[in-house]
Amino acid sequence: MNTAPVLILLGPPGAGKGTQARKLEKQFGLVQLSTGDLLRAAVASGTPAGKAADAVMKSGAFVSDQIVINILRDRLGEADCASGVILDGFPRTAIQAEALDVLLTERGQKINAAISLEVDDAAMVERVAGRYTCGGCGEGFHDSFKIPTRAGVCDGCGSIDMKRRADDNAETVGGRLVAYHAQTAPLISYYEGKGALQRVDAMGAIDAISASLSSLVQGVTA
Repeated sequence: MNTAPVLILLGPPGAGKGTQARKLEKQFGLVQLSTGDLLRAAVASGTPAGKAADAVMKSGAFVSDQIVINILRDRLGEADCASGVILDGFPRTAIQAEALDVLLTERGQKINAAISLEVDDAAMVERVAGRYTCGGCGEGFHDSFKIPTRAGVCDGCGSIDMKRRADDNAETVGGRLVAYHAQTAPLISYYEGKGALQRVDAMGAIDAISASLSSLVQGVTA
C-alpha cells in the first residue's frame, strides 16, 4: 500500500485554492499539482503524453481527460511526489474523478480528503476582480485582502513582475461560477458519498482559513 497522501482542493474561482495549496505544500512537504502547470511541464519535457497534449492544444481543441490522466500518472511517479500531493484544479468533473480513482488504485493510493472551500458567490466576484500574482514565484496578492508590504514588490521573491488575468472581471467571473456549479460542484456529492469530503469555511481571513486547513490535513495524513 502506497501511503503518500493525496488531497484535493475544491472550490469556485477566487476561493483561494492556489494560495492555500502553496501554504500546505510548505507546511507538510506536499507537492501542489495544478492542471495548467502539469500540461505546460509535460509539453516542455517532451514526454509522450506531453507531445499528445501539445498537438491537441495547437489544434485548438480541448485536451482529453485521458491525456491529462496520463500526464498525472507520469508526474505522480516522480520522486518528489513520494511525500504526497495536493491536486488543484483536477478533477473538475465526475468522469475525471472516476478516472483518478482508477489511477490511484493502480498505484495503491487513495484520496485522503477532498476539501471543499465553502464560499459565497457574490463575494467571489469582488475577490477575483482584485487579485493578481507574482510572475516570479506565483505568489498571489489582492488589491484589498492581501497587499504586498512594499507596493508592487513580491513579499516572497522580491520580483516586481506582477500579473493580472485578462478574464478576472465581474462578467467573466460570473460565467465561470455558473460553469463551476454545473460541472464541478457535483464532485462535492461524489466525494461525500465516498466519505472523503471535508468542508472548510473559506470566507474568513486567509490565516484563519490556513489554520483550519492545517488542522484538517494534520488529521487526515497522520
